[in-house]
Amino acid sequence: MTDIERRKRDHLDIVLSGTASHTMPAGFDALSFEHNALPEVDFDQIDLSSQFLGFSLRIPFLASSMTGGPVESVTINRALAEAAQHCGFAMGVGSQRIALTTDETHGLGRDLRRLAPDIPIFGNLGAVQLVNGMGIDDARRAIDAIEANALILHLNPLQEALQKGGDINFKGVAQAIEQLVPRIGVPVIVKEVGSGISAAVAKRLIECGVAAVDVAGAGGTSWAAVEGKRSAETKDQSLGEIFRDWGIPTAQCLAEIHSAHPTLPLIASGGIRHGLDAAKAIRLGAGLVGQAAALLPAATQSTEAVIAHVETFERALKIACFVTGSTSLAELRNAPLRG
Repeated sequence: MTDIERRKRDHLDIVLSGTASHTMPAGFDALSFEHNALPEVDFDQIDLSSQFLGFSLRIPFLASSMTGGPVESVTINRALAEAAQHCGFAMGVGSQRIALTTDETHGLGRDLRRLAPDIPIFGNLGAVQLVNGMGIDDARRAIDAIEANALILHLNPLQEALQKGGDINFKGVAQAIEQLVPRIGVPVIVKEVGSGISAAVAKRLIECGVAAVDVAGAGGTSWAAVEGKRSAETKDQSLGEIFRDWGIPTAQCLAEIHSAHPTLPLIASGGIRHGLDAAKAIRLGAGLVGQAAALLPAATQSTEAVIAHVETFERALKIACFVTGSTSLAELRNAPLRG
């Protein structure tokens, strides 16, 4: 097992343990919809279908990037792909770095598209890798490997700073993204990994030409805490705890970016627990709502477990629509929200 594969396995185990979450909330509990006691809506006719970057989805859900290295990824990616095909949601794969640099795909090969021929699949590379050894050809290989419909570039400066041997030279990353976007042939989505994206950074990404932003805010998994727990050194463990709650809460990211850049397509992830959180995120401007850690336990079990999880998520979102008098996501975006 390579060092990268070992690190990915550690990440998976720590996230599943539930010991590496932010202690700060994602911000959704501070918000509440105005209840509509006379909705004049037929529950069975509520339409949760959506369009995101031109992709049609039955529900506005994204299985967010969560794996990329360990052998367990094969099982996880298969369950997610089959469930996505069954339920009609989008799938974002974990980092493809290992698949590009070794002979092991870890479930991130052509079989993934065969399992899910009709749903959007998003590839994934670390944005910092664009200035640390990978280029446009590697990005194209990542897309071709899984027949991806879009490419996610993830930003994780805090994680890299706390990770032993992490890539801490982020100089030139924005320019590299700007050069990649017009040459890659698919939409480029930029996401954080749990510390959030500010309105100012979103503006810079718009200027780089990105198609969408996944805010991936604070309130869910803390990758500072994950890296602290991975380390055998007390000083690194301490640093992980110092920065455990670093970041911008997800709800704040959404509100501020959508206010400043109302036409920018947004994905909400980071501490999304259920369909009611999703409803609030959509009301704040999200076009798609993602889960990673919350979905991971089901993904390690079976396709059926993922389907059951997503169906519960979907029902909660539909109930939120019902009791706000919304027959569609477009109407939900105008429902009264207090906070």
